Order: sequence, then C-alpha cells, then structure tokens
Amino acid sequence: MLRFVAGRFKWAVDRFLPDAFVFTAILTLVTVLLGLTVAGQGPVQMMEYWYDGFWKFLTFTMQMVLVLLTGYCLAMAPAVQAGLGRIAAWPRTPAAAVTLVILVSGGAAFISWGVGLVLGPLFAREVAKRQAVDYPILIAAAFCGAICALPAGLTITAPVLVNTPGHFLEAEIGLIPQTLTIFSAPMLIAASAGVAAMVFIFRRMLPPPSEAIIVSRETLDAADEATVSPGADADASVAQRLSDSRLLTALVAGSGLIWAGIWFYRNGFDLNLDILNFSFLMLGIALHGSLRRYGEAFTQGSRAASQIILQYPFYAGIMGMMAGSGLISMIATGLAATATTATFGLFTMFSAGLINIFVPSAGGQWVIQGPILVETARQLGVPPAVAVNAFTIGDLWTNMFQPFLALPALGISGLGLRDIWGYCLVALIVFGLIGALVCLAMPLLV
Repeated sequence: MLRFVAGRFKWAVDRFLPDAFVFTAILTLVTVLLGLTVAGQGPVQMMEYWYDGFWKFLTFTMQMVLVLLTGYCLAMAPAVQAGLGRIAAWPRTPAAAVTLVILVSGGAAFISWGVGLVLGPLFAREVAKRQAVDYPILIAAAFCGAICALPAGLTITAPVLVNTPGHFLEAEIGLIPQTLTIFSAPMLIAASAGVAAMVFIFRRMLPPPSEAIIVSRETLDAADEATVSPGADADASVAQRLSDSRLLTALVAGSGLIWAGIWFYRNGFDLNLDILNFSFLMLGIALHGSLRRYGEAFTQGSRAASQIILQYPFYAGIMGMMAGSGLISMIATGLAATATTATFGLFTMFSAGLINIFVPSAGGQWVIQGPILVETARQLGVPPAVAVNAFTIGDLWTNMFQPFLALPALGISGLGLRDIWGYCLVALIVFGLIGALVCLAMPLLV
C-alpha cells in the first residue's frame, strides 16, 4: 500500500514538480499575490519588503551556513569516515540498510541538525557502495530520519533561542530550560515515534529489485574524488610546511577546545548557535590533522551548500514580504484566535507548518510568530513551553514538503528534488499525524 502511494506521488512529482530554485521563484510570486490580494499591499510596497528581506537576516544566515559546513567537515574527517565505512558494512538486506541509515541520520541530527542533514546522506552513500539498495530511497530516508529526530535535537532553533540569555522574549517568558522543551515528554515522544515510523514506512516503500535504482560503487567513488594538494616535504616552502604543521594545528584546535570546555564548565551543557559552531570548527580541525586538509574539506562542503547560499536570500526576501505585509501575523493571529486551551498546541503546529512553507527559517519565523504565540498562550493560561514545542514540531513537519533543508542531501547525493520528493510526501503525512496527536496532548504533558 505504502509503495503504491509513494509510486503515485513519484509519478505526480516527475510530471509537475519544478526545480528547487524554480520552486523558490514560484513561492516568491505566490507571496506577492497574497500580499496584493489578502494583505492589501501595493506592488511597490511588496517589492520594497522583498528587497529589504534579502539582507535583514545575514547574521542568522551565516550562523546557519556555518552549522552546515562545520557539520560537513566534521563528518568528512578521516577518523569519522573510517567509522562510517565500517558501520555501513553491517546491513545485509535493503530493509536493514534503510533502517540503519534512518537511525544513524536521526542520531546525528539529535546532536546537531547540521550534522544530521549532512552525515545522513554521506552515510547513505557509504551504504549504497556496499549494498544494492535503491539509491533515491536511501537519500530520502536519511533526510526524513534526520527531520523526525529533531524535535528532541540539541540544536533545534526555537528551544535554543528561548534558553539563551538576552533573547528578545526574555521579558515576557524568561529563560525556558531545555527540560521543558527538547527533553520534555512531548518532544521525546514526537522524536522517537517519528523515527520509528520512518523505519516502518521506508522499509515498506522499498521498490522490488527489478525497479530499484542502483548506483555502483565505482560511480560514487568517482564522484567523491577531489583534488588534494600534496603535503609538505623536506624541500617545501615555509608557507607550505606551516599549512601542514601538526604543531600549529594542535595549538589552534587545542586552544579552541580548551576554551569550549571552559565555556561549558561555566554555563553547563547549554548549547547555542555560536558555541556549537565554534566547538564543531575546532573539533573538525583537530580530527583533520592539518589546517590545509580542513580548508579543503570546507571548500568541498561549500559546493554541497551552493544552492543554499543561492536560494537563502530569496527565502529571506519571501520572509521580508510575509512579515512586512502582515501575512505572518494574519495567519498566526487568525489560527490562534480560534484556539482553545485544548487545541492551542494543534493550531500552533498547523500555523507554524503553513508559514514554514514560505519562511523555512525557524529563527526568522520565531522572531515574528513567537510573540503572537506567547501572548495567546498567556491569555489561554497555557505554559509558554507549549508554544515553543508545538511551533517546533510544526516547523519541522513541513520541511519534508519545503525543499530548503533537503538541499544539502541533494548536493551530496547528486540527485534532484524529483528523485526523493515522492517518498518525502508519504513521510510528511505520517509525521503530521504523529505531531498532531502529540500537540493535542501537549498541554497535559508539559
């Protein structure tokens, strides 16, 4: 049954789905039309909001890019790669291969969404080299496994932000500890049930061997080959020898890791985007063993992130139009106004999921939607943690429809959005049902 549904989705996707960048352009035009017709804005105003949005979130954009690239470099470290290769040899059947990919991807995403979104596809490639499994379904499983684990992820944006001193809603809600967000019962249930559901549905969506798209190890190895500059030798220049100096690498990485340890000692295990990026950067340099090799890995990762760098300003422009025209406030306020204490979590999930299609940046979306949700929660007597958690689930849910976060997986795998989107839509429906049940029960569980 699930294989048939996925097949129908795939047929529709192959026939009608545009390229990911074209999808972004279509969303831009849809937002303009909504601003003109629903929000009553003029065309010049919408263009102004669009242009202003392009540049408004550059700091946050850089943080997100660094999460991705430092996570990629960490996953590409020789020691990590060797470990991935050994683990990738474990499964002996396609079903076991898909299961392992989901578990590894979900486990990595628990540590960092950036690591999960890059290590999952990298591991799926390693599995594909050793096991004859349909390649698109492996990549889709890696992506969806990471997304479904993220309700309990240590780096998920809104819970991290509301636990960071000085956040913009601190006067209204204070600091919300992670025991009430990512380590709370609703989020742990959503994550564990989501990952288990992905294992169930992806095993049943596996195509028969005669229909599987198998990519040979030779093809994948050839795609992995990158030009590596030679290491320093006895006659090398001082500059070349410095670039491979273990002492210099140890001084840089060691100093950074010592400071990270001091920071965590002072602040506890309180992750925010800055210390996360700093820690991954220093750990990656240490594991690569030289500044030159880390720089090469960073360059290679930048190619996988190229579409993100290209498309993110357009999504920021959409965000600018959604915020400037009042569309986000209209959607959030409209759904919140009809919510009761019992349905607040569910309505928050739906509104966050809908807005995420146009604004696939949880941080930027929370900045605009968060105050509305927090005030509605206060009026209904609902704990603010419910607003944060339901928002997070809804925002993650439609990432399996919105191609923005799938771009790293597509860049690493060499596939197109059409190759995996049919599977992602089935996952979207299943995780949506799980999230809805959790959000309905959330006021009782937080």
